[in-house]
Amino acid sequence: MSNTSTLSFSDRHTPLIFGLILIGLLLLGAIYFVPVWWVSLTAPNYPPESFPDGVRIHFHMNGVFNGCQKVEKSEITEDEALNCVHEMDTINHYVGMYPISAGGVVERAFSPFLLSMLAVMIVGFAIPGSKTRLAVMGVGFALIVGWMAMTFYTADGLKLNSQGYLSALAFALDQETATPEAEKRLSPAEALIAQMKASLEGDAQPKATSGAPSIDDTGEPDKTALAANLRGAFERDQAKQPAGERREWTGSGHQLLTWHYGKSLGRYFNNPEEIRPMVSVMGTAAHVVFWGIIGAMLLLLWGARRSEGPIYWLLILAPMALPLIFILDYSAWLWWYGHNMNAMGAFTVKSFMPTVFGDGKVAQFGTHSYPYWGFGLMLLLSAVLAAATLLRRKQLKFAP
Repeated sequence: MSNTSTLSFSDRHTPLIFGLILIGLLLLGAIYFVPVWWVSLTAPNYPPESFPDGVRIHFHMNGVFNGCQKVEKSEITEDEALNCVHEMDTINHYVGMYPISAGGVVERAFSPFLLSMLAVMIVGFAIPGSKTRLAVMGVGFALIVGWMAMTFYTADGLKLNSQGYLSALAFALDQETATPEAEKRLSPAEALIAQMKASLEGDAQPKATSGAPSIDDTGEPDKTALAANLRGAFERDQAKQPAGERREWTGSGHQLLTWHYGKSLGRYFNNPEEIRPMVSVMGTAAHVVFWGIIGAMLLLLWGARRSEGPIYWLLILAPMALPLIFILDYSAWLWWYGHNMNAMGAFTVKSFMPTVFGDGKVAQFGTHSYPYWGFGLMLLLSAVLAAATLLRRKQLKFAP
């Protein structure tokens, strides 16, 4: 096979490859912001008049969000849509299943960096010249590593993660961290702002961040408000701990990840002796993934020296496999939920594999699990990248 010196920007296939890569990058960006999968539970006590889509949740790359819509009928009055993430957690905990926010902890936290890494790989694949390719990939990877390091290991680094990620974490806790204001019938956004105001007024001891809370154009709390909410919840939680075990708030991504994971595990089954080792393992896993990403980047840079070899083709095959990677990770976490039910659940259910795709049934509940817009975009991404791959193979085959 020809080596990298035979490829050039002037080749007639190169503009076509660049066009496909540009489409792929746009798709990759869109995938991060739209729901990839949805799951719902249906049962006689959730009538379709009130729950037309059942108890529904949406899986995004950076979190799990409410999939229930506000019902507006003459006979039904709702001030706001029911939070079906909490509703599903409540249903699941009766059989000992951990809350939804206890799953995909590391994947959600690293999702912006991993997708950015895939974007750099796609661009690197498209560039014909090895020197230009290495320069572009090197700069891109260095920026990602710097962003990732600041997010996970510096004070207030959590603000460098996405708003959606912080929002999912904050809303996952709003039941147990509710202040008197939040117990009123406020919208989720208003409840979060109320909690932060309470923190600023010293209602629950935290020293919240300065600056006024604000809501963005969509009516959702912005990053400052979300970070203040999470800090308030953290400091209220620390105030309940023995004096010798309390930790100071740093706001690093790693501290947030491990603390939030522990709070999620203990929401219904608060057994510290059981939770501590699980949190320790997850914290170590986050460190391993951090350094694993850096190691993978170095390996890819080494392989990108030539336009041939398995590592070069990995630049495009890995992004192309995104739908498969998502399914495997999603299935693995479903298996974990079904085979690691806490003994403190009100009912005992044998270990089982929740439905990955299609319809199923658990006790009186019908389960429904299907791909959503984001997964369709992943499949389209795979098709676009496959076309670019075939063009590059043809380019290499007939290159002089």
